Amino acid sequence: MDTSVPTDRTAGADYRFERFRTRLLIDDMTFGRDALGPGSPLPEFDLPTLDGGRFASRALGRRPVLMVFGSRTCPVTESAVPVLKRLHARFGEQVRFVLVNTREAHPGEEIGQPATAAEKHRHARRLRDHHAVPFEVAVDDIDGTLHRAFTPKPNSAYLVDPAGTVAFRSHWANDEPALREALERAAAGRPVHGRSRAMARPLLRAVGHLPGVVAAAGSRTGRDVWRAAPPLAVLGALSRLFPRLPADRRGPAAAAVAVLVVCAAAAGLAVLA
Repeated sequence: MDTSVPTDRTAGADYRFERFRTRLLIDDMTFGRDALGPGSPLPEFDLPTLDGGRFASRALGRRPVLMVFGSRTCPVTESAVPVLKRLHARFGEQVRFVLVNTREAHPGEEIGQPATAAEKHRHARRLRDHHAVPFEVAVDDIDGTLHRAFTPKPNSAYLVDPAGTVAFRSHWANDEPALREALERAAAGRPVHGRSRAMARPLLRAVGHLPGVVAAAGSRTGRDVWRAAPPLAVLGALSRLFPRLPADRRGPAAAAVAVLVVCAAAAGLAVLA
């Protein structure tokens, strides 16, 4: 793959982490000032797609492109792909949709971090087949060269114009209202320039998918989340109390339970005092 970002071994090895850590969670929460965003030109890249085609910066096509990063072990991706499928059904004729398979967000003993290009292709096929993705799935190289060029967030989305300039960035691809508005403007040929910084709502939508990710990736993933992100692990555990709710709604319900427990505990302490 041709890119302006150096593919040094240290960066590649660091990118291919085996255990999820708190530092990774902190990095996932913010974009640096120099991160690619609205107005940025794309770095050069040329990726294979699972259908035998190419996803290349110099041949984007005549339509705007919605490019989304994701992996099978990312709970936000689990929440985002149904959103993307709905948006694709509405805007797929006017906008090219591409899901770029990245490193695994929460590797475990069942779904580990891919160590070879062939293994990464297998992970991409697993992601596509798991969700029955109806649009292109591209595969980044083993060192995540393209993903790192964008500052590697687990499930960010970028709307790119046909000339190769980023028009819109969403921190999380399950932010359906923000993506829909950007796609509506792009499909109508109107200017698009902005970003979505929504955080709480997208993460709560994803929390209910965390138990399913742990079940697929392996119990080590669950232990890593408890060590690296105890609040998310607690919410994920509480989300199991609501099996009859759609997964996207279990996180908000879990958060409500957590708030009630904290308030009850605070009230009890106040009485004792």
